[in-house]
Amino acid sequence: MKLFDLTGRVALITGGNGGIGLGMATGLAQAGAAIAVVGRNKAKGEAAARQLQALGADSAFIAANVVEEAACRAMVHATVARFGRLDILVNNAGTNVRKRPEAYAASEWHQVVDTNLSSAFHACQAAYPELQKAGGGKIINIGSMTSIFGMAFAVPYAASKGGIVQMSKAMATAWAKDNIQVNAVLPGWIDTELTRDARTQVDGLHDRVVARTPAGRWGVPQDLSGVAVFLASSASDFVTGAAIPIDGGYSAQG
Repeated sequence: MKLFDLTGRVALITGGNGGIGLGMATGLAQAGAAIAVVGRNKAKGEAAARQLQALGADSAFIAANVVEEAACRAMVHATVARFGRLDILVNNAGTNVRKRPEAYAASEWHQVVDTNLSSAFHACQAAYPELQKAGGGKIINIGSMTSIFGMAFAVPYAASKGGIVQMSKAMATAWAKDNIQVNAVLPGWIDTELTRDARTQVDGLHDRVVARTPAGRWGVPQDLSGVAVFLASSASDFVTGAAIPIDGGYSAQG
C-alpha cells in the first residue's frame, strides 16, 4: 500500500545493530527505506547493514557514541552525506543498570540517563534542520512500559523512559508546524540481549512476565516492525505526541 510505502525515504536508527533497533530497521527496510545503522560496535553494525542489504535496502553502518552531543551531530551529517537526506529518526540506543534505588552511584545514574534520554534529545536537535529541509519527517523515540509502571530495580531507567514520553509530547507540539511528527513507542518485555541479562538478575522474571501477558509470551524484535513502519510513513501524518505500548497486552491489565 502506498500509505505505508517508504521508498525514497532515509531512516537513521541509533542502536540499530541488534534487538529492537534491528527489528524496527527490518520493517523500515522492507517498506523501502534506506537505513543508516548507528552504533559503537563496528563488526555488529556492519553485519546488521549487510542483513538489511540482503532485504534489498540501501544500508550503511555509521559509528557514533550517541552519549556525546558532537557525535549526534556528526552521525546526522554522515547520514546526509551518504544518503542525500534524512526523513526518519529512531532513537533506540539504551542501557540499564539494575539495583535498588539506594545502591546506585551517581555515575550509574548519569550513565543510564545520558544514554537513554540525553542522547535522544541531542539526536533530535541534530536531526531537526534536516527534517525541516526535507519538508517534514518522523521521529520515533523508544520508551518503555517503565514509564507506566514502577520497577524497584530500574529507577534511572524508568526516569529516563518517562522523560522520553514527555520529551516526545513536548517536541510534537513544538514541531507540528514543521510537519514533523514525534511519537514514542513503549516496548513491553521483548526478548533482547538487555532483557536476557534481566532474567539472570531478577529471580522468577520470565515466568511472571508470561503469566501477566495476555498474549502468553515474550515479545520478539520483529513485533516492533509494524509500528515502526506505521509511525515512519504517511499513514501516521495526523498522529503525534502519542506513546504506544507494544507489549502483548501487559499494560492493559490492572
